[in-house]
Formats: sequence, structure tokens, C-alpha cells
Amino acid sequence: MKQLHKQTSVNHRSRDEEMAGSHHSTPPCSPKVTKHPRSLPRSIHYFFREQRLLFVLVGILIGYTFFILQPSLSRIGPHETNTHAPLSITSDLSDSSSSSNLFSVVDQPRYRPVGRVPAQIRNRRKRIVVTGGAGFVGSHLVDKLIARGDDVIGIDNFFTGRRGNVVHHFGNPRFELIRHDVVDPILLENFLAGILSFSILDTLFKDDPIPTLGLYLWIENLDIRLYKTNVMGTLNMLGLAKRIGARFLLTSTSEVYGDPLEHPQKETYWGHVNPIGVRSCYDEGKRTAETLTMDYHRGAGVEVRIARIFNTYGPRMCLDDGRVVSNFVAQAIRKQPLTVYGDGLQTRSFQYVSDLVDGLVALMEGEHVGPFNLGNPGEFTMLELAEVVKETIDPSARIEFKSNTEDDPHKRKPDITKAKELLNWEPKISLREGLPRMVSDFRNRMLNEDEGKVL
Repeated sequence: MKQLHKQTSVNHRSRDEEMAGSHHSTPPCSPKVTKHPRSLPRSIHYFFREQRLLFVLVGILIGYTFFILQPSLSRIGPHETNTHAPLSITSDLSDSSSSSNLFSVVDQPRYRPVGRVPAQIRNRRKRIVVTGGAGFVGSHLVDKLIARGDDVIGIDNFFTGRRGNVVHHFGNPRFELIRHDVVDPILLENFLAGILSFSILDTLFKDDPIPTLGLYLWIENLDIRLYKTNVMGTLNMLGLAKRIGARFLLTSTSEVYGDPLEHPQKETYWGHVNPIGVRSCYDEGKRTAETLTMDYHRGAGVEVRIARIFNTYGPRMCLDDGRVVSNFVAQAIRKQPLTVYGDGLQTRSFQYVSDLVDGLVALMEGEHVGPFNLGNPGEFTMLELAEVVKETIDPSARIEFKSNTEDDPHKRKPDITKAKELLNWEPKISLREGLPRMVSDFRNRMLNEDEGKVL
């Protein structure tokens, strides 16, 4: 037993010694572990492995370099007339791309898609953005601002706007034109630091009511498009004004008064509007736009101005757009009967476009938020207007009566006491003085066989 115990102890001791020796020597069959020294310290290795935000920022930088510094876009030359091409909205601006040096203004403004803004715009000290800048009222406002030395950025989707309305500014380094629908956001804040004022003009119908249902045949779901422009367009531009600290001027309309029970209408009158009528898309859209504008003013501190525009006429109005003055003038020139809806005793007040532009500029530069009525208090029935058009164009023209449209307001006349007192503004041009200027413009454009195209 003792011998067996001794032998066992020797065996255990031998195994222990063998195991201890294994720590100092590598068995012949064990593979040798090769240690690779780390090429980067542990903290840097962790940073590159885990900090994914870095790669996101690098990606944004690459995208900025590609889309801003190396843009390639297409341009519309001054002699091209195909502007009915559909807008391809990517995220902000709508157009295609082709040329990398397109942003340098040489002989014409450029149409730029999303986020691509010329270098000239970035360095200017004072700029005014006019949405609907190629439209009827918008283009006249652009004329006024350019003439007094402002830098102007016009934005238009060319649904009713025309290149021809602003073509005389092509080549002016103080004018830029962007093709864009304000229903979609536009990111210009990085390039508009120091902007003085911000004006929004409705891209579709800027001031006048829609007197006939024929206008709705222009495009499917026009009523929805009208509402989206007035609501989403205003919301997007208010957001931009907030981000860049700009003053925002909303051109609202006398349509917010609906079929008024108060006559003439003061700014304190809340209106009498049918919310579900055939005209409601425009009326309620503008009322909502005013609400949004005041909410941004009170809640976000945006400096705003609100103008309520009454019926306006003058050169560059669209032919056959459903507005009563343009309808009468176009019909008289074409030797067609002047169409009067209903008994013709409905009243409207008509201001010349240059008077309106003077009022908008006075409001934009003034200290008062508004709203302000901007209109000519001279009141005419539709029959009286038709007679003035006949006297101006063709005394032998005859009048044709048709059934009236639904929700057509019976009376419309602005009380402009507030504008006189606070803006020192009142209209100067009478209907009989301004109408011949409009007729001359219509005659010249109607001689052009391509007038039906949106240039």
C-alpha cells in the first residue's frame, strides 16, 4: 500500500511538472499564434467603427459639392417658346439639368432646379423674392422693384405666368428667375441672408374672383390646385421667411368678403362666405392664407403684411382667363358679343395694375401689418363696364346675356380709408384712362399667332 501510494504521488507530481512546463514551451503540434500590431490606436479604431454620424456628414458634404458647386442644368433661351413641358419636381425646384456654368448671368436669367442657386445671389445685400413673378401682377411688381434698384428673385411655375412678361429683364444681373411651384418647399435660406422684404403673389389667380365656370375646364382638379397653392404655397413661403428672418407680404383678395352684407367693405368686416360653394376653393384658400400669416406673425415673430386686392386690370392679363375685364376686351377685339352673366347689375371696382403695385410697395415698406384694402372705389355695374369697353374698342359691339354663375357676389367696393391714412396711398388712374392701355396690349398680343402658348 505504501509503495502504491508513493507511486501515485510520483505520477501526480510528474503531471504537475509537465503542465507547469507547458507554460514555458509550445508543444510541437500547436500552431504558432501570430500577433499583428494594431495600425491605429484603440480610440481611433472605435471612432471609425462606431461613429456612423461622421459618414452621414461626409455624405452630405459630397452631395452639397455635387449639387451646388457642380450643377448641370438646362436653360430656356430667350427665343424658345416651349414652356408647356411638364414640371419635374424632384424636391424643390422643377427643371432639368445640363450646363455646369449656367449660374453666371450673361444674357438671360436661368431656370434652376432644387437647391441650385447662382453664386451672384449669395453675395447680394438686399433682395426681394416675388412668387408668381412672371404673372400679371407679379411681373409689374418686378418692373417696379428693378426700376428702383432692388435685386429681385422671381419664382413662377408658368401655369398662368409667361416668360414674355419678364423677358425685358433677361440679361439684368439684378434679376433671377426660378421655375418652381410654391406648393412644394424651396430651400433658399442659405443664399438669402440679409433679404429686405419678401413678397408672395398667388401663382394661379392673384387678385380677381373667378366669374365663370369655364375657367375650371383649363385643368383637371383646378379647384384643388387653387386651394393647395393658397394654403401650402403660403405655408411654405412663411416657413422660408421665418428661417431667413424676412418680411413677408401676402396678397390676399377681396374674395375673403364673399357676397358681402356690408357695403362698401372695410377691413374690419369678417365677410359672408359660402364654405362649400363652387368659388369656395379660392375664397376659403385666401382666408386660410390670412390665418396662417397672422399665426406666424403672432406665434413665430415673422414680420408680415397683408393686402386685400380688389379687381385689377391692365397689360399682361391672360386672354380668356374668365375675368370680366379681359373677357370683355378680348371679345370686343374679336368682334364677338360681350357676355354678361345674370342681369348685369352686379357691381365691381376696377383698379389699374400700376396703382396696385404702388400700394403693395407702400405696404411692404410701411410699419403696419394690415390687412389693407387695395382697390379703386369707383364702382361699375357689369353693364356699365361693358359700355365702357364698347366705347373704347367697338361701339357697335352687342351684349349677350347668359344665366349667372352660382355664388356670384352682388356688390363689391373697397373702403380704402385705412390705406389713405396709414399708407398715404390711393389709386390715380381711372377706368377710362387705363382701359385703352390694356386694349393696346391685347391687340398686339392677339396679332401673334402663338399667343395661345405660355411663353
